[in-house]
Amino acid sequence: MPEETQTATAAPEPSADTRGSGYGRVFAVGEFRFVFAAHALSLLGVVVSEIALTVLVYELTGSPLLSALAFALGFLPYLVGGTLLSGVADRFPARRVLVVCDLVCAGCAALMAVPATPVAALLALRCAIAAVSPVFSGTRMATLTQILGDGDLFVLGRSLLRIVSQSAVLVGFGLGGVLLTFVSPRGALGITFGTFLASALLLRVGTRRRPARTGAGPLMRYSLAGTRQVLADRRIRALLLLLWVPPMFVVAPEALAAAYADEIGVGTAWIGLLMCAMPIGTIAGELYAGSALSPATRSRIVLPLAGCGLLPLLAYPFHPDLGWILLALLVAGSTGAYTLGLDRWFVDAVPDELRGRAMTVHTAGLMTIQGVGMALAGAAAEFWPVSTVVGGVGVLGTVCCLLLAAEVRRTGGTGGEAARKG
Repeated sequence: MPEETQTATAAPEPSADTRGSGYGRVFAVGEFRFVFAAHALSLLGVVVSEIALTVLVYELTGSPLLSALAFALGFLPYLVGGTLLSGVADRFPARRVLVVCDLVCAGCAALMAVPATPVAALLALRCAIAAVSPVFSGTRMATLTQILGDGDLFVLGRSLLRIVSQSAVLVGFGLGGVLLTFVSPRGALGITFGTFLASALLLRVGTRRRPARTGAGPLMRYSLAGTRQVLADRRIRALLLLLWVPPMFVVAPEALAAAYADEIGVGTAWIGLLMCAMPIGTIAGELYAGSALSPATRSRIVLPLAGCGLLPLLAYPFHPDLGWILLALLVAGSTGAYTLGLDRWFVDAVPDELRGRAMTVHTAGLMTIQGVGMALAGAAAEFWPVSTVVGGVGVLGTVCCLLLAAEVRRTGGTGGEAARKG
């Protein structure tokens, strides 16, 4: 992508008195409404493409392994794209990056929908979408600081986008399954093509053109240098780990939901409840923290929630009634509200010229480490009962999170002053 030749006028930071309260203040910012709608459409495209491609590969090959691989490829390239391409987020104008990423995904979806496309090409195209995703997400996160400022509006905007992503876990796959009862998998991929195009259009007409943050030199070297800068800073590294490590452990109950249902002898209907209880808790926790708590309060609860959020998983080894397990998962999910305050600390810690790369590394690391967590939980369940594994995850995860919380406190306190100023 060539450098932008026309310098844009930077968007003014939203004023503190933006009308409304809580999340309503964010929706009062016109640019954010376009970003929010584009995010929902783009996410819908990703979810539908995952389901449709998995079904399509199974129909073409009859292989459970290849169909599972089609789904798993949504995680694997995140690390590569987030590491080698992170420089794109700072090196080129943000609007152009976002639109091009959506167009690349639209092109991949269109090629997937072509009947002549072989299975190997389908899997390669899935990898391409996954490699682009962290660049898109990181650029969007960095752009939010320009649209909403780097204060409390940014925190609430990030929270809303996260809530949409969590909601996709609850309803996206169900809607995708219903869609496939009316259209073929390739037809669903054609719809995905349309959602990506619509997202690109919204971003093109609804967001301002802003100049690139930094840069020259080879892209890969620039990206790797940015990754090294991010990870070499003790404060930023501690905050990243606190954003990554709790999710790595908390995915264990969802990854082992089917095995746990089998272990306690309940029907398949309960598997869905076991898998959606934690996302429901996460959405509820974020909504409450974003709408009812002040920035200073959200900052104060970061370390307690992050350090103790996995303790509810200790209920598993005691084999309580399933209702108590569901309650434990809801509570564990609700502690994810710690991310609102932590997002603010992270933005405060990262220099503006490094934000795009830092946000891309954050996204890539989060997706990768959750995949690792799922794999490790599954491997452990080969040797020990699921209830023991999840309980062990609660203990080990709590120890790790408490150590990380202590490191965050040592590297720069709790960010309370910044929260009070926001």
